[in-house]
Amino acid sequence: MHKSQNAVVLLSGGLDSVTCLYWAKARYASVTAVSFNYGQRHNSELIAAKAIAEVAKVNHRIIDIDIAQLGGSSLTDHSMTVPDGDTAKFPSENCAEIDNDAIPNTYVPARNTIFLSYALAVAEVTDANHIVIGVSSVDYSGYPDCRPEYIAAFEHMANLATKAGVTGHRLSIQTPLQQLSKAKTIELGLSLGVDYGQTISCYRADAEGLACGVCDSCALRRQGFAQAGAADPTRYQP
Repeated sequence: MHKSQNAVVLLSGGLDSVTCLYWAKARYASVTAVSFNYGQRHNSELIAAKAIAEVAKVNHRIIDIDIAQLGGSSLTDHSMTVPDGDTAKFPSENCAEIDNDAIPNTYVPARNTIFLSYALAVAEVTDANHIVIGVSSVDYSGYPDCRPEYIAAFEHMANLATKAGVTGHRLSIQTPLQQLSKAKTIELGLSLGVDYGQTISCYRADAEGLACGVCDSCALRRQGFAQAGAADPTRYQP
């Protein structure tokens, strides 16, 4: 517990990030949630993030970045097709062995590096000691910027590159879900009082926030609730 310290939480509005928000609220004196309007395929998740932050009673910042102009991902380029998910193909225990073919086109080039860089700036101006991000090495889609060695490298860089870091105000990157399966993440969130009915994880959610039920994110989410033995509150498209 760090009840005298502050934290910044990356909040997408999805299952993992909301679990991290409540995990941070239980540990830190003050929490600032940061979301990004980056040109993603839909804004349902962003609307959810705003509502979740209000319910959680935390400071919330929405930062505009036009990553979509760079292309390279089906989450930002509407000419690309978001693939259906297949949980049998997801990395599970060994995140060190990732080949190019295993990384789906939903990977947004350098997204976590961009997001963490903004979160780092927010941490400096809010006197935060910690940045919390919901990456996992167990149940994920094979993104290279979810691996623990990447997080460790970014933390090292952050303490070299900031006024806070070089003046002894050391910053840590917290990844409470790093070694948790989706089921264990859900169990953690439920123990913290998370209402997963508020969250939207789908890559192809419609304007009403209804999930497609078949993309990578939906497949992992469905599997997680089933393995946790918990009711799935997700609102799916007909």
